[in-house]
Amino acid sequence: MEGLRRIIKAMHDSALGGHSGITTTFQRLKMLFHWPNMKNEVQVWVRECETCQRAKHENTAYPGLLQPLPIPEQAWSCISMEFVEGLPQSYGKDSILVVVDRLTKYSYFIPLKHPYTAASIAKVFFDNIYKLHGLPVSIVTDRDRVFTSNFWRELFGLTGISLDMSFAYHPQTDGQTERINHCLENYLRCLCHQQPKKWAQWITFAEFWFNTKFHSGLKATPF
Repeated sequence: MEGLRRIIKAMHDSALGGHSGITTTFQRLKMLFHWPNMKNEVQVWVRECETCQRAKHENTAYPGLLQPLPIPEQAWSCISMEFVEGLPQSYGKDSILVVVDRLTKYSYFIPLKHPYTAASIAKVFFDNIYKLHGLPVSIVTDRDRVFTSNFWRELFGLTGISLDMSFAYHPQTDGQTERINHCLENYLRCLCHQQPKKWAQWITFAEFWFNTKFHSGLKATPF
């Protein structure tokens, strides 16, 4: 029994486990292990986890769009982009750019430093997203139209393409990225609550954790 508890601890309390909830922890475990009453033991462990109780806020409802956006037909054709701000400075960074593929839910967490502009965000996007996935067709963001328009122009300029097309602009979020931001913030609170100014050290782990965790909407992992 003690050996099984060590396995649960490794899959829940570690950087890979990320102090996830019952379903996510169980799904990660059952990919590698199986034993009788495994889910019940996971439930007990997660519910008794002091770090989770201390660091996680109660679940809240997230506002969606007045008119839901259509489901994209192709990966990385439609993305959402938001920022986690107000973090303590960590190795020169104090914000995180969150970029999410709206179809697969695959996400990137990119540390930033204030102040940033449409031009600097376009360069970050070019260096981290464009090189892997190309240009999106539309972006869902809570930034204003001027910022978004300038972002598109700067991004097209970096690719050497003249911008002579109208862009898809959604001034509200779809709720999806807000939920991901919430997951990321919970992860960082759990993993670095004793040293919050070292959160930047955990971003690579956080990204891998999120992209390999079970998503109920997908019935799979993004990765």
